[in-house]
Amino acid sequence: MKALVLETPGEEPKLSVKEIETPQVGPLDVLVRVKACGFCYHDVAVMRGVLRRGVKPQIILGHEISGEVADVGELVTAVSKGDKVVSLLTESCGQCIRCRTGREYRCLYGKGVGHAVDGGFAEFVKLRENGMALLPDGIDLQEACLFACPMGVALQAARDVARLQPGETAVVTGAGGGLGVHAVQVTKALGARVLAVTTSPEKIDRIQELGVEEVILAGELDFSEMVMALTEDQGADVVIDTVGFALFSSSFRSLSQYGRMVIIGEVAGGKVSINPAEVMFKDASVSGSTGAGLRHLLEVAAMVQQGRLKPVVSQTFPLEEAITAYRLMREKQTFGRVALVP
Repeated sequence: MKALVLETPGEEPKLSVKEIETPQVGPLDVLVRVKACGFCYHDVAVMRGVLRRGVKPQIILGHEISGEVADVGELVTAVSKGDKVVSLLTESCGQCIRCRTGREYRCLYGKGVGHAVDGGFAEFVKLRENGMALLPDGIDLQEACLFACPMGVALQAARDVARLQPGETAVVTGAGGGLGVHAVQVTKALGARVLAVTTSPEKIDRIQELGVEEVILAGELDFSEMVMALTEDQGADVVIDTVGFALFSSSFRSLSQYGRMVIIGEVAGGKVSINPAEVMFKDASVSGSTGAGLRHLLEVAAMVQQGRLKPVVSQTFPLEEAITAYRLMREKQTFGRVALVP
């Protein structure tokens, strides 16, 4: 099969498209013919060499996978050849306490797909039976690659971690990026008043089309001042931060009393300083959230069928043009998600 291999990480990573042996399935494995694989900022971080811990040498990246079942192991019962499926982000054991409580993305013995085990930047990928979901009829298979990450990730962060309620005000940073575009949609679908923050003026019109109340252009001005002005100095009930370090201070200052901030992305890398007294006197919470469970993936699929969410795959590239996709993402020239199509 054809696969994209990360030979050497770096600011200009060395990538090679190679012919390698198609994986052989074990008893509980499923071989998936990849239809599309989303290009996540996690992949960018590994390519840059910023993220190295636990990464398999000569890794085939890609954890946002949709495709068709090509072969199944002898003990597989959940799917059959020809079924349309989408992957979770982790190869999990299915038996530990985290797996049994719907947190398979944090399996005690898990291995990240496209991180510790080879992922979907290839014609075929081998996945565990419990690491995928069967797609309902009528779902666009190319768009479905985004159901777990970024869409399920955004759903878990907004609903389960931030506990966002209808009528509350939510700020979403990085609103034109792959996580941000879908976090905007999720918060709106949950009934929030959405204020979207972007550093890319050319993306404002497209973000506005998502139905947000206001798009705030972050730059030299501390965008929390705009948030306060738009909320009569009350602040936002929830901030979904997809950017991390670069906008952390403004994001925190945007919070209302009892505000909840959830960090789901880190783009630049860096450290922040925070005064514990400010957290105390706001009665605020700052949480991190990554990953999505099977339940989130299935809920996203249902919300897409209902027309409440729309996957945004703005561009697709063959494996041979992965470096172009990488550069466009580094330069913030993409809207929503880009995907590789083997």
